[in-house]
Amino acid sequence: MASVHENLYFNPMMTNGVVHANVFGIKDWVTPYKVSVLALLYDMTSSKISLPERRRLNKLILPLQQGPDLSLGQFLKTVEECCPQTAYAVKLRLHEMADGELKDMEYFFATLPTPFSAFDSEAYKTSVVGLFMRHMLLAYNKLSFSQVYKLYKSLQHYYHSHYAKPTDGQVSLPALAADDSEMDLTSTEDTVGDRIDKEESDLPLHESELQNDNTPSRGPLSQKQAEYFLARQAYLLKNDENKALKPAALQEELNNMLKFNPDFAEAHYLNYLNSMRVQDIFLSAHSLLHYFDRLILSGNEGKSNGDEGYGRSLRYAALNLASLHCRFGHYQQADLALQEAIRIAQESNDHVCLQHCLSWLYTLEQMRGSDSTVLTEDSVKMAAHFCLPYLASLGIQSLVQQGATQGKTAHKLMDALKDTDILHWKHSLSELIEISLAQTTSIWRMYGKSTMALQQAQLLLNMSSLEPVNFGVQQNNTEAFAVALCHLAELHAEQGLYSAVAEILLHLKEQFPSHTQHAKLWMLCDLKIQFDRHMHEGKYHLAEPLVTAISALNKTEGLYRKALVLKALNRSTEAYSILQRLQMHCEKKKCTEVVIRVMLSTAELHWESSGFSTALPLLLQALALARQHHLQSLASKTILHLAFTQLMLGVPEQALTVLHEAIEPILAHGSVMDRGQALLLTALCQMEVAGFRPNRQGQADSHMTVLAVNTLNEAAAYFSKLNCKEHLRDVHYLQALLHRSLGQTSQSNKSAMLFRLLDQELQSPAPPVSMRL
Repeated sequence: MASVHENLYFNPMMTNGVVHANVFGIKDWVTPYKVSVLALLYDMTSSKISLPERRRLNKLILPLQQGPDLSLGQFLKTVEECCPQTAYAVKLRLHEMADGELKDMEYFFATLPTPFSAFDSEAYKTSVVGLFMRHMLLAYNKLSFSQVYKLYKSLQHYYHSHYAKPTDGQVSLPALAADDSEMDLTSTEDTVGDRIDKEESDLPLHESELQNDNTPSRGPLSQKQAEYFLARQAYLLKNDENKALKPAALQEELNNMLKFNPDFAEAHYLNYLNSMRVQDIFLSAHSLLHYFDRLILSGNEGKSNGDEGYGRSLRYAALNLASLHCRFGHYQQADLALQEAIRIAQESNDHVCLQHCLSWLYTLEQMRGSDSTVLTEDSVKMAAHFCLPYLASLGIQSLVQQGATQGKTAHKLMDALKDTDILHWKHSLSELIEISLAQTTSIWRMYGKSTMALQQAQLLLNMSSLEPVNFGVQQNNTEAFAVALCHLAELHAEQGLYSAVAEILLHLKEQFPSHTQHAKLWMLCDLKIQFDRHMHEGKYHLAEPLVTAISALNKTEGLYRKALVLKALNRSTEAYSILQRLQMHCEKKKCTEVVIRVMLSTAELHWESSGFSTALPLLLQALALARQHHLQSLASKTILHLAFTQLMLGVPEQALTVLHEAIEPILAHGSVMDRGQALLLTALCQMEVAGFRPNRQGQADSHMTVLAVNTLNEAAAYFSKLNCKEHLRDVHYLQALLHRSLGQTSQSNKSAMLFRLLDQELQSPAPPVSMRL
């Protein structure tokens, strides 16, 4: 089906189905860039172009006409991406005018086929292209001879500056850009003569001030150009930040725009969004306040709920300031701004603003770590009463998140999310659909259901957006997509698929560069995956430096992993001190998952000092906590620790019975490391039940011994996938003993040789198998 953008060139005044009565303002300037656009339109009508290329060029016409002036390099590169043949023709035509004489440029304007001078022109009189050509011809015909000469000189400089390569210290050609007031169509007098002396005395432009291909236009923009630029950049910042200008370049362009019009409110708001990208607290607050100040002064604010726009701007300014402080973690300042917004909204009887304030109030309470369930429920009821589906859905999602941390059952949470999804699809709230899918992925992972988490993440990544997509943007740079991709990376890492993990992280780095607001998600994910991999491989010297980087992004995770490294380095006293401090902190903050992990690590420290009976109450407490919050993965790991403790206390039959309870969910949803540890522990229990004793042949139950050998073979396959050499060494040691007891000399010698090679490679004494899981 033909693209709607084809209508820009051939059908009358249609852009995405909207009729424009006056697309180009009367004060657009005649510039060399606009002459280049005319040359492009000329060659599009005079040459034969394939249909796909014509479609791509037609899509390009409106941005080229309404957007800021581009350098010649940018312009030619943009056209060449659509149609190389047309780009070459445009370059050749500009070369003829720039390297020729003034009469060559005049000849171009005289022979330009327009809908008004040529009946066979493909452009309609009332189309976007027809209006543009008419406007440019009127502007050109209104120029005096001096102005035409200056336009010609500007065109020469515009063309030659693209090919000029000034050396260090060399001064480039003087700028000959047309003065805005000279090219204004409302100016009827020839004022060039009065400015000849000034023009001749202009100082040359330094090389540092010249524009390169990657720098936006620095000249003054018309109102329509500025509005187009701001709308485009704001849209890109929301939907695909990578395609927006870099923060420094966008800041420079906005400063240039505000220099010509300091009261341009929309420019201040875009400045606020740009400052948020780089976490600039001062400039973001400064720009936000300036935006509302200018909005009030401009008088564009209409009445709302019977109140003047002045009061409406004040209360929403306070509300936005509260959200800004929330983002930066300034909870006290956010609370003060929020109370001010509530006060003004109550005085104005603005229920919609009050509802927004209530939603930010419970969000603020959550950030502080307080229980905001009652506030959230009130917010959902009021939002439903005032028919605000977006706020109602956000409130329900917040309640689901709180319910997950408080130990609510999965079916209740999923039922609530199902109800919100119906609301999302009914009102086409695609952003909330993405958040819901990402939240569902996180909940399934928290519950230890890796298969369901993987399914939900894939569903989000393959979902088509409901939002209208412009500027060639794919809406996949939201926080929900970042969360889903990070879950995918961690799920693949748990299965030892590190090549797939590298591809996912590479995509995350491209989609969310380090300066973007969601980059911290993949940074922390990448560091945790690297840390776990080094710990599995026994490379503690590589894992230790990562602790500092993890702590910078998440203090709790950093402290926990520091304790893991200290425990692995046999610095038990320091590790125990950190774990105790961390457990107290997490119990206060109600971080249940971290509390359980800390308890398991503390129990492992008790094992090292043969305090198995001391570890037992701690493990029972962790198991009760995991089952209370329905954390199946952590509950299975806790059962493994309990079974190992029972094995060491001399009750292998009971340990094997307990182990059978956890083995199925671990093999179904657990990581490769968990599977290997579970099978190794199963083999140890089977050996004890069989009555196996080293250096005693023929006395153990041969059937149970064979089962133990097969179990160890499966465990070795899992540990090999992760290159976990320390556990492989233990497995080969046990295999050698079992094969010898069965009289299998060749297999025993092979396992003994593998054990010897790994023992020499690790260069560290192997701890007794009975001292660790």
